[in-house]
Amino acid sequence: MASTSDIRNGLVIEYNNDLFQIIEFQHVKPGKGNAFVRTKMKSLTSGKVLDNTFNSGASITPVRVERQKFQFLYKDEVGYNFMNTENFEQILLTEQLVTGADLMKEGQEVEILMNTENDAPLTCELPSFVELKVTYAEPGIRGDTANSPKKSVEVETGAKINVPIFIEQDDVLKIDTRTYDYVERVKS
Repeated sequence: MASTSDIRNGLVIEYNNDLFQIIEFQHVKPGKGNAFVRTKMKSLTSGKVLDNTFNSGASITPVRVERQKFQFLYKDEVGYNFMNTENFEQILLTEQLVTGADLMKEGQEVEILMNTENDAPLTCELPSFVELKVTYAEPGIRGDTANSPKKSVEVETGAKINVPIFIEQDDVLKIDTRTYDYVERVKS
């Protein structure tokens, strides 16, 4: 057992018969009353984000997890197939376990969170940034520069990203996988 003082970003806990990963937390000490911990947690089974408040010193049940490197092989009608880069074992994940799947291309390195008690995969995480080639982009309109305009482009994985109007087809973009935001154009 652990207490709320052990809460940190990325910690996986068991709460209400489900597994949750702490996304954000904040220790609050109000002028009156007892201290508490405000958290934002993501369910690893359903993907829902939950805001929750724990009293300071309350006990929580952490779950031992391990991050393992995998390589994305392919997607079929059942789900996403990955290969462990150390022992070459393959696993299959359903679509609910893969966040940002539309930014993932074949051969992409990812990290899969594994429950150490039963070796069950919990979630698949992409790197913070990926580089993808633009496959379709509408041409930018000359002179349309008021208020930093954006346009939607399609990248090689099929995802649609909002980018500045100077981005053209065949440009390679650096994209933030957590927010789907354009970061920069990659020089080739």
